[in-house]
Amino acid sequence: MKTILCIEDEREVLDNNRAALMWAGYAVLAAENLAQARKQLLHRSPDAIVLDIMLPDGNGLDFLRELRAAGNRIPVLMLTARGESASVAKGLRAGANDYLGKPFDYEVLLARVEALFRNVEQVPEALERGPLKLDIAAGRAFLNGVDMLLTQKEFSLLLLFVQDEGHVMSAEYLYKKSWGQPIGDDHRTLKKHMSNLRRKLEEGNSGYKITAARGEGYCFEKI
Repeated sequence: MKTILCIEDEREVLDNNRAALMWAGYAVLAAENLAQARKQLLHRSPDAIVLDIMLPDGNGLDFLRELRAAGNRIPVLMLTARGESASVAKGLRAGANDYLGKPFDYEVLLARVEALFRNVEQVPEALERGPLKLDIAAGRAFLNGVDMLLTQKEFSLLLLFVQDEGHVMSAEYLYKKSWGQPIGDDHRTLKKHMSNLRRKLEEGNSGYKITAARGEGYCFEKI
C-alpha cells in the first residue's frame, strides 16, 4: 500500500482529501502546517506528497525547494487556490511533478495521483549512452566518469535528448518540458542553454552532437 502525505491547513479540505485517498486504497498521513509535515517526514518516508502552497507557517514552494535541495525526489502534487499561470510555473520550476488548482473534483485528484505514480515508475534511476551517464535522482550527468557540472535546465534538456535519441524535437517542446511554460518570445534563452550543452558535450568527447534543423528543432545523435 502506497502512503501519501497531505499537507493542507484547511481542515475540511484536508479531511476530504484524506477520505478520498483512503477510499482509493492509499494510506494517508496528514499535516496542517510545515512543522507537522517535517515531523512526519522524520518518522515516515511517504511515496508521494499532496502539498498546498499557502500554509500558516510558511510557503509550500519554499518547502518543496528545501526538499529538492536536500536531494529528496519524492513526487509532489501541488494544490492551491491560485490558478494563474505564474503560480503554476513557479511550482513546476521548484520541482513539483504536477499541479492542481482549487476547487477540484476528487476523481481528478485521484487520477492525478495515479498519473504521478505511473510517471515516476516509468523513469529509471539512471540512463547511460556510451560514455554518458545520467543520474536522474541526483540531477547530475557524468562523461567518462567526470561530472559535467550541468545546470538544472541543461540536465533537463540532456535527459530529454537521451530519452529520445535520434529524433527531432521542436524548440517549443524542449522549452515547455524544461521550463514548464510556453516558449513565447524566449528563444534566446533556449539557444544559450543549447550552446552551453553542446560545448560541454564536445569538450568531453562524448561521441554525440546536437544538431539544429531550421524550422524543425534539435536532434541528439551519434557523431
